[in-house]
Amino acid sequence: MSGTSRARILGRVRRALTDVPAYERPRDHPVARDYLRVHGQRTPAESAALLAARLTDYRASVHRTGADGLPALLRELLDRRGARRVVVPAGLPGTWTAGADAEVVVDRPALTARELDAVDSVVTGCALAVAETGTIVLDAGPDQGRRCVTLVPDHHICVVRTADQIVDSVPQALERLDPRRPLTWISGPSATSDIELDRVEGVHGPRALDVVLVAGGGAAPG
Repeated sequence: MSGTSRARILGRVRRALTDVPAYERPRDHPVARDYLRVHGQRTPAESAALLAARLTDYRASVHRTGADGLPALLRELLDRRGARRVVVPAGLPGTWTAGADAEVVVDRPALTARELDAVDSVVTGCALAVAETGTIVLDAGPDQGRRCVTLVPDHHICVVRTADQIVDSVPQALERLDPRRPLTWISGPSATSDIELDRVEGVHGPRALDVVLVAGGGAAPG
């Protein structure tokens, strides 16, 4: 954003606030938050099923496994994609990609966007997932890494623990997330449409998204 544009935007904000007393603070007028926090009651299994349905609607591919079957499933997904090189965050458990036929590249700050563009896939965990909206949320945790790691490669495999990482609604998600962290909200593969509604995928992020729902708690980062 240029200095001129910034000055113009801030000028509009100041003009909009001219009738607000200088002593007034945001907390002086509490915002009513009487909206529904969640639409209906669900069991954990029902929440996982709704998440899977929403993700499928967004053209993501959803897979289910137990913790013991995770490495084999990840290897299968990478092989199916024909991935030769896969990047992983430094905090991703090594057992997840053990035995993978692809070369595993551990992310580090020195890896540039150009170098990340040369890898075929990325495997990460997540901070949590929202069932009602079919959204995966990343917060740059140890098993998720830098934001660019999940935006540059064309194929993203994201692992979600069904036991403790699925919430029903966005309000529930916001209560658990730290707003000071860099949050990335993902609803399906990256896509956009032009004025004629022609869908183009892979514009702002991965063209393909595989979400692995892992039952039990054994898939937690080590």
